[in-house]
Order: sequence, then C-alpha cells, then structure tokens
Amino acid sequence: MSGRQAENPEFAQIVQAVVLSMPAARHLGFSFSRVNRGEVEIVQPYRTELTEHNGNFQGGVIGSLADFAGGSAAGTLLPVGWVNMTLDYTVKLLAPARGEHLVARGRVVKPGKAITVAAADVYGVDQGIETLCATALVTMRNIDLRTERNKPPVSAASHRDA
Repeated sequence: MSGRQAENPEFAQIVQAVVLSMPAARHLGFSFSRVNRGEVEIVQPYRTELTEHNGNFQGGVIGSLADFAGGSAAGTLLPVGWVNMTLDYTVKLLAPARGEHLVARGRVVKPGKAITVAAADVYGVDQGIETLCATALVTMRNIDLRTERNKPPVSAASHRDA
C-alpha cells in the first residue's frame, strides 16, 4: 500500500483470522507458520483426499495454497478496514508435490492502493528436504469496506439499463 495510509498494527492476527474463517481454508486444513509484513508462510499437511492418483498433492490444491499464500502476503499490507480478493493467479507446476506437507511462501512483489501483485513458491517437504514444486503470481484487488458499504446495491434492472 502507499505511504498515505496508516499501517495496521494487528495485521498478523487479522490476516490469519480472515483467511482461516473461509470454508475453503478450513477444508484444506492448513496453518500459518510465519506472518510478517509483505510475506507469509503456510503449511499444508498431507491428507489422502488432497492427492491425485499417484499420491502426490493434486494441482488444484497446490494452486489454492499458492493463491492463499500470495493473497495473505498482500493482506498484511492493508490498512484497517480493508480486505482483498483474488483477481487472478497463474501457477506453474514444476515438480510432483509430495512429502509429509507442503510449504507455501508468499511475498508481495508490487503493492498498490487498488491492486497488489504477489508471488508464491510452493515446496513439497519430505523428511526435511524441500523440493520446489510450483511458483505463482497472484493479483489481488484491495477493497475499502467503509466505502463499499456506502455504495447503493446493484439490481438486475440497473444491469439491463447499462
């Protein structure tokens, strides 16, 4: 975010609470192992239902984890009263994702008032050895909830008239 907005002193607690309140995050069952300004680390334990037919983590799970890591990193820079939502993300799968767990490390690449770009690297961890299995770019839309709440609701009629 730009220097014009006050930093949120409770960013770590807020990012974790917001993300872990999402049903998709609860379903995946990951946890945060590190939350700093502009960067996070998320750990995804191995569960059979998150794998493909060879027992490796499935690509969609890897993509979701990368999205959560990049978005969470971007969220650490938001001022009080703001949230973010994914605009898009691109994931490149580099190696089979296997091991006892995955570690996703998200970091902000380019902060902005309206849009923040982040990156995430996902590693398979097997007996303490990390293997880079995916890398992603994540674009987030930053939203001031105070101004969003004051906007008039959008009706189907207004879309037809546009």
